[in-house]
This record gives sequence, structure tokens and C-alpha cells, in this order.
Amino acid sequence: MNRISLATELSATTYPGRGIVIGRSADGKYAVTAYFIMGRSENSRNRVFVEDGEGIRTQAFDPSKLTDPSLIIYAPVRVLGDKTIVTNGDQTDTVYKGMSKGETFEVSLRCREFEPDGPNYTPRISGVMEIKDGAFEYAMSILKSNNGDSDSCNRYTFSYENPKAGEGRFIHTYMGDGNPLPSFEGEPTWVDICGDIDEFTNLVWSNLNEDNKVSLFVRYIDIETGKYETRIINKNQ
Repeated sequence: MNRISLATELSATTYPGRGIVIGRSADGKYAVTAYFIMGRSENSRNRVFVEDGEGIRTQAFDPSKLTDPSLIIYAPVRVLGDKTIVTNGDQTDTVYKGMSKGETFEVSLRCREFEPDGPNYTPRISGVMEIKDGAFEYAMSILKSNNGDSDSCNRYTFSYENPKAGEGRFIHTYMGDGNPLPSFEGEPTWVDICGDIDEFTNLVWSNLNEDNKVSLFVRYIDIETGKYETRIINKNQ
């Protein structure tokens, strides 16, 4: 696998769906994560990210236009001690509850599978970052249908110890636009992590498709102190 430009990967398709990036800043000081959502329907596009404690949640930009909240209203980011959990659905709460009881990231997701939105069967993508005693590691997961078979769930977990400065991993729900939407394939993409938090935020947002992008969350966490900075961009302002 070759490391590629995150900007190139983001701009390669009009509809990667929802995406998670996790890695380490180029100067090595920060654990970095980004989460974005996109939408094709009015219901999916009618959303914003808002802060919720140390995490965030989605909410309807115009409540009068909200038709089905089941798969679009959730908390994408929650913090559990030294762990930051990032997912594309309400499995954020599942991971939070499981890990708070001592379960591993992988085990906590055993009770979940892909979303029940056939024929797409959107994958559930999840990530967890752990910063402890000046060390940083992370893991990513994808739960997806077996090539569109709703009776079979394929489960993949990827763990990354001591990630190197300036590199990260990118996982997203779809390989591109289509009907049905084709699920992500393979290992999370090895990408560059560059710039400070504002440069990185601008890089991600500016390379997402203008028509389909909805909201973006970015967080830089100081690996030595645990202090963090957050950026949120909503297309609906």
C-alpha cells in the first residue's frame, strides 16, 4: 500500500458518504481525527453538528423538514476518559457502554451490524483513539454486508500502535456514488496528515464534493497533556 494525499483521496469521488480520518500530526505532537457527513436526500442534507459535552451530536437544521431521524440523528463523537470514540451512527453509544464495562473495542461492536437501509446496507464505520502516559494508539472498524447479502455481516478491525508523525488512516462508507451505493472495500487508506488544525480542516472541507458535503468535525489532541482543540463546519449555517 502506498501513502497518498488525503486531498486527492477525498476529491476522487463525489460521494464517499460518511468518513473517519485518524492519525498523527506532521509535527508529532497531536492525535488527529476528522469525521464528515454527506447527503443526497433532503433529509440527509438537513443536518448540522453541534457540541455536546466533550463530543458532538447531529441535529436537524430545520426541524420542520425532518422526516426520519432513525439513521441520521446520533452522537458521532463521545469521550470516555483517555479514549475518544468516533463513529457514523448510534454505535458510538454501544462502544461507549461496552468499553466503560471493560470490553474491547472489537467485542463492544459484536452486537451491531450494518445499517438496515437496503439495498445499500450502509456499513457502520467506527474508530477509537487512546492517549495514555504520552502514548497514542488507535483502531478502526467496519461492519458491512457480505456483498449486499443482508443475512451475512462481515466484521473487520484494524489496530495501529505508535502511529508515525504525518500519517493516518481514512475509512468511509462508500466507494463512490451509485445505486445501490457500493460499500467501502479493503484496509483503511494510508494518507498524509499535514498542517495545523485550521489548515487540516480547510483541506478536508475544500476537497469534499460541494453539492453533497454537509458537516465536518476535526479535533487535535495534545498527546502529552490531553488538551484538545475542535473545529466544526456546517454547510447549513
